Amino acid sequence: MREKGKTTMQGCATAAAALAKKILAQERLSLDEALALWDLDLLTLGRWADYIRRQRHPEAVVSYVVDRNINYTNICVSGCRFCAFYRPPGHPEGYVLSWEELERKLAETKALGGTGILLQGGLNPELPFSYYEELVRFIRQAGLMVHGFSPPEISFFAKSFGLSLTEVLERLRAAGLNSIPGGGAEILVDRVRSQLAPGKGTAQKWLTVMATAHALGLRTTATMMFGHIETKAERLQHLLRLREVQDHTGGFTAFIPWSFQPGGTALGGTTTDVVDYLKTLAIARLVLDNFANLQVSWVTQGAKVAQIALEFGANDFGSTMIEENVVAATGVGYRLSREEIVRQIEGAGYLVRQRDHLYRPVERQP
Repeated sequence: MREKGKTTMQGCATAAAALAKKILAQERLSLDEALALWDLDLLTLGRWADYIRRQRHPEAVVSYVVDRNINYTNICVSGCRFCAFYRPPGHPEGYVLSWEELERKLAETKALGGTGILLQGGLNPELPFSYYEELVRFIRQAGLMVHGFSPPEISFFAKSFGLSLTEVLERLRAAGLNSIPGGGAEILVDRVRSQLAPGKGTAQKWLTVMATAHALGLRTTATMMFGHIETKAERLQHLLRLREVQDHTGGFTAFIPWSFQPGGTALGGTTTDVVDYLKTLAIARLVLDNFANLQVSWVTQGAKVAQIALEFGANDFGSTMIEENVVAATGVGYRLSREEIVRQIEGAGYLVRQRDHLYRPVERQP
């Protein structure tokens, strides 16, 4: 038994050495090689991810954006089992944001130095397409960028109004849409999606929206919500599908993984632990070799874990999130001011750079 254990350990060491050689040479990892990463210890993964991050970003700068998440409606027909925010049509707690309230939110965002709005909402069957065009124009007229409408929303618009994806995106871009957030990806594996959110469509539909947007010149982010019913292999399938699209389009600006928060959801369960979060982040940096930016998730992990995540492949601290409603609906209440984000970045030994939604540096606002 002792000899067998020794042989197994030697085999693991050999496999790890082979992976290390390939990673340090910045060669692309296969699915099987990526699967082997889960068996390695956390600190080894962290060292490798940090090495790749520093090759990609040798200037040792961490960026962040000052913006606000505005959810224009919580009325939704998708019925996602992991969401505690939505309300079905006719529910007394359902809302559509008034123009007066939107104007107040925009003015407050600008006063706090914000440069844009992350605009998302439920799949609301009661709103005309003209509403969304007017919504974008209203925000742009206030002098703010619009990072808006996730792929499920875009698909919903196309189906509801008898338009092609290209027609929807062209009309929104004409209204002033700047970029598209990566929400609604969850896990890009249909086995998982059919159980979590059957109303959101297939993985291929999500990817097709993004590829169509990229072809029209719209940049987008990509997300992954993990730690629920998916396997480790399915997390990697998600990453590889993103990597494949990026090979063809180059349109993704950043990858943002965040852990499932079960509070108040129909899915229930428990959230993943810090080790799993950091491992997932590090593996994402190693697998997504064609993504420039990797963002921490302080809104689900808190400030200190987010600060540690900067040593596990991340180079962006995300948003100040002047307002955030979806994660907050699960009972998770982490909040960080711009000053605190700056303090966390500098405390980790990095220079700070404010950016916009397209990852372009901006002069820090008053």
